[in-house]
Amino acid sequence: MTAHRSRFLELALRCDALRFGDFPLKSGRDSPYFFNAGQFHSGSALAGLAECYAEALLAHGLAFDMLFGPAYKGIPLATALAIALAARGRDLPVAFNRKEAKTHGEGGSLIGAPLAGRVLIVDDVITAGTAIRESVGIIRAAGASPCGVVIALDRQERGSEGPLSAARTTEARLGLPVVAVATLADLLDFVGDRPDLALHRERLLAYRAAYGSHED
Repeated sequence: MTAHRSRFLELALRCDALRFGDFPLKSGRDSPYFFNAGQFHSGSALAGLAECYAEALLAHGLAFDMLFGPAYKGIPLATALAIALAARGRDLPVAFNRKEAKTHGEGGSLIGAPLAGRVLIVDDVITAGTAIRESVGIIRAAGASPCGVVIALDRQERGSEGPLSAARTTEARLGLPVVAVATLADLLDFVGDRPDLALHRERLLAYRAAYGSHED
C-alpha cells in the first residue's frame, strides 16, 4: 500500500472518520465499518486530508485545470485541495455550487471562479452518484468540461443496479475517471497490518464476499 493511502487511513482513524462496528446503511446492508468525511473538522485534519488527495492525483496523472466541490461536503474538500496544490506550485481556480440558487446580491447557484477548461470534481464518496451527475450537468451547462472525479474512499461494493461499484458505474455512465485516495482493499491491508485492528478483518472480508463488486 502506498504511503498516501496508509496516511489517509491513519488520519481517518485518528479523526474518528473511520469507525468499526455495526452500521445499517441506506441500502439496507449492515456494514462492519463506516466512513464520515465530516469528521475531518479541524485545520490540521483538513490539511492532512488534502495532502492525501493531492498525492493520489499526482500518482494517477490526471490532467485538470480547476476544481469543483459539490455542495455540501465537496466544498471544504475542494477548497482544502486547492490550498494543498497551491503549496505545491499549482495555483488553480476553485468553484462550488449552492443547493438553492441565490436570488439577491450576486445571485446564481455558483460561487468562486468561473467554470472553464477541464474541471475536476472533488467529493468524499460516491454512493448513488447523484451529486456527481448534477455536478457534470452544472459544469457542462457553463461550457466547461468535466474531466474526472476524486474521492476519499471507494467502498468497492456493488450497487443495487448491477455488479459494478458506484465508482465504476460512474465511470461507465459518465465517461469520467474516478480516482480514490483509498479503497476497501487498502482498508483490508491496513487492518491486517495493525494488531489492534486485526479482529475486524474477518468481518470486512465477509462483507466484501457478500457485497463486493465483481470488477474489484
